[in-house]
Amino acid sequence: MRIITLNLNGIRSAARKNFLPWLTRTRADVVCVQELKAQAGDLDSRMRAPSGFRGYFHHAEKKGYSGVGLYCRREPDRVVEGLGNREADTEGRYLRADFGPLSVISVYLPSGSSGPHRQASKFRFMDHFFPYLKKLAAEGREILLCGDWNIAHQEIDLRNWRSNQKNSGFLPEERAWLGRVFDDLGWVDVYRRLHPATTGEAYTWWSNRGQAWAKNVGWRIDYQIATSGFAATAKRAAIYKKQRFSDHAPLTIDYDYELK
Repeated sequence: MRIITLNLNGIRSAARKNFLPWLTRTRADVVCVQELKAQAGDLDSRMRAPSGFRGYFHHAEKKGYSGVGLYCRREPDRVVEGLGNREADTEGRYLRADFGPLSVISVYLPSGSSGPHRQASKFRFMDHFFPYLKKLAAEGREILLCGDWNIAHQEIDLRNWRSNQKNSGFLPEERAWLGRVFDDLGWVDVYRRLHPATTGEAYTWWSNRGQAWAKNVGWRIDYQIATSGFAATAKRAAIYKKQRFSDHAPLTIDYDYELK
């Protein structure tokens, strides 16, 4: 089973950069996307259902903002939009698809980089999401959360960690929170399970400022985070950089798991 996650930084922009033809060639079973920056009426037929896939979306109420989606080769048994939290759900940050005993979730945590008000919103999301993750883990299902978490967990997860310790995305309290997701709740960072010490090759996002992409001044903020049983089936992980559809790169992980 192949799962891909990618922050599109605008689905219409990514489509102009040939994201959709690439998607149809990936042989993925599920592709989780974030930051649609589009409403339902903005999506054409190719965006809604690329060849071989059916798309499901949770749009933000605000135009040109946030939103998440799932492209599935097989029709899910159930699709769930939202977390049941008003602030998060109006921003379109969570979409779940159930396939038998497995759930695949596209999630997009807020960024706090645009100012204190957005950092406060990010902390509110984290406060709500932690007990939600605890409940998810207790469901007894295999669950995979894919998306842009807007947090680099460890020093090896970004190029310039020393100078970013007071910046959103690498704040001590953000890193500690993500650490508790792994250590206290038992969720597994699948990429790190496969590549525990990889640095520069692990980055998934590069700022548009300066020459971040050319110099590989990146961050690893896009994750596939799973229950331990499903994480144990992971075989291969790759970050695709031959084409650029966004300021993020697609993270692909292959699992020794068949949808039932």
